[in-house]
Amino acid sequence: MTADEMARLHAGAFTDQARAWSVCEFAALCDSPHVFQVGDARCFALGRSVADEAELLTLATDPAHRRKGLARQCLAAFEKVAQHRGAAACLLEVAADNQAALGLYREAGYAEAGRRPGYYRTAQGIRIDALLLRKALG
Repeated sequence: MTADEMARLHAGAFTDQARAWSVCEFAALCDSPHVFQVGDARCFALGRSVADEAELLTLATDPAHRRKGLARQCLAAFEKVAQHRGAAACLLEVAADNQAALGLYREAGYAEAGRRPGYYRTAQGIRIDALLLRKALG
């Protein structure tokens, strides 16, 4: 996927955020040799792998394609690529009120490793904690 396609899908998937990620932000991330993405125009995961850790930066599903298992498939593919790149663990942040994402990550074996108070801001200006989740691979 191109940076433009990722930005468009991300904006559609996260309408409750104060600000969507820009095309320039996606392009800058994708310029790094440590960053990789899996998925397609319906659902994609973008992350980076450095040393023995991978960080899931975002996982976005087009609202028209939700509840079809695409995010689960993307997450599994992300983990597989991360492991192939030498990662022994995956990390991610998720909004504490995002029950659908929390269910997906917990079902996949992620556990809470920390919390960032007030990390996210909604379009209405409400601050939401970020939960830091971690999963050992392999």
